Amino acid sequence: MIRKFQIALLAPLAVLPLASHYRLSPPSIESNGQLRAARAVLSPAAVPGNFTNAEFARHLEQLKKKLPSSGFTIVIQSPFVVIGDESPESVKSHSEKTVKWAVDKLKQDYFTKDPKEILDIWLFRDADSYERNTLTLFGEKPGTPYGYYSSTHKALIMNISTGGGTLVHEIVHPFIEANFPACPPWFDEGLGSLYEQSGEVDSHIHGYPNWRLPGLQAAIRAGKVPSFQSLTALDPHGFYDEDKGTNYSQARYLCYYLQQHGLLIKFYREFHTHQKEDPTGYKSLQKILGTVDMRAFKQRWEKYVLGLSQ
Repeated sequence: MIRKFQIALLAPLAVLPLASHYRLSPPSIESNGQLRAARAVLSPAAVPGNFTNAEFARHLEQLKKKLPSSGFTIVIQSPFVVIGDESPESVKSHSEKTVKWAVDKLKQDYFTKDPKEILDIWLFRDADSYERNTLTLFGEKPGTPYGYYSSTHKALIMNISTGGGTLVHEIVHPFIEANFPACPPWFDEGLGSLYEQSGEVDSHIHGYPNWRLPGLQAAIRAGKVPSFQSLTALDPHGFYDEDKGTNYSQARYLCYYLQQHGLLIKFYREFHTHQKEDPTGYKSLQKILGTVDMRAFKQRWEKYVLGLSQ
């Protein structure tokens, strides 16, 4: 059974302290016409995972002090707190249909641990809100028009008008951080980017071909795609600063190939189990693929990728 989603998350904001099963009390209008912060009451059932009601309450008290305006909505979706500047209904919908969905599906197949701390997900309604509020809140200009995860700020910071694919991608990173801190960048970004366009197949999260495909196909035809041994050995500088586009797309479509052949979850578990003796994952990849001739595999993989379409 296949359910394919275009995950299109749109962020809202009006302020929500806590929610009883996310039943939000309607916002009220002040005498000056401004929207007063909407309120919600958090019940124990709404806070699964490692964090208590009291921990979320303390987090929200600090969070409300730094909200850029009264036009933000806050929804708790453990282990995250979702903050947005569109309607309260939209923020709640995105927190359940995208954030909760992604967390549940990723934990179903890959992760046993939540992030160690409560993390914020900021969903800004458009490019102006994203750029202006990121500078106000974090003192930095975004390096991408879509969004990013900052472990320093303990936040996922999104321009949600570009869609929810980047949000699902970025949700992967704090879970990798919590479950596989020694994970090399190729797999961290390969798995994250796989789910930039995702849905469900047989109730499991599933990545689909996306915008990274044409660039990778062009690089294959030009003979510019490195060996898998080289890709897996890249450190953060090599992965992010040297031929970044090809590195991302090669890692994504290696993960896609593994997924399509029923090997991705097996590879993750094998790699995670043997990370000390196989820090790059290259030996685990050979084992799961059942071959030591990675040059021949790369030729098969390139032919496979050239046959894909968006």
